Amino acid sequence: MLQRVLDYSHELLEGSVLSGETVVDGTAGNGHDTLFLSKLVGQNGRVLSFDIQEQAIENTNDLLVQNHVENVTLIQDSHADLPWYIPEGVEEIGGAIFNLGYLPGSDKSIVTEPQSTVDAVKHLLTRMKKNGLIVLVVYHGHEGGAEERDEVLKYVSKLDQKQYRVLRYGFINQANNPPFILAIENK
Repeated sequence: MLQRVLDYSHELLEGSVLSGETVVDGTAGNGHDTLFLSKLVGQNGRVLSFDIQEQAIENTNDLLVQNHVENVTLIQDSHADLPWYIPEGVEEIGGAIFNLGYLPGSDKSIVTEPQSTVDAVKHLLTRMKKNGLIVLVVYHGHEGGAEERDEVLKYVSKLDQKQYRVLRYGFINQANNPPFILAIENK
């Protein structure tokens, strides 16, 4: 059976992220991906979870406390600034996920931005382990969403196919600009 976009994004990461690795949630949101990643990397791994909104950081923290999670660093900053937060000694990133768009149930005028997203992906690609994945769930039905979608697609479509494989997964017969996945694998 075909999987929903969010379920498939997790399945992709389950196949590449290993226990003990450092991984990135580029958009903490309500914390579901952060919690998922924390379980994948286990007690000896680390999750760096970014969001520019205080509410997202609070929501994520609440979920982590409820689940007794201690291997996450919450960072209230743009994912474009992630190079400043990678801990000393971490040579490779095991994987990353982004949910582009806005925080569900909040101010829809606060959205991820094309340039910050592309900058974050560019940096992650320089640190991604071999066979590591960056998964972007692209929500584009909101104001500014089409511009971000187009900029991200433009960037990833130009990645050297000898070094990266880029997958696009999504449903095309759904109304209202359904989200889709872009997954970038470092060969």
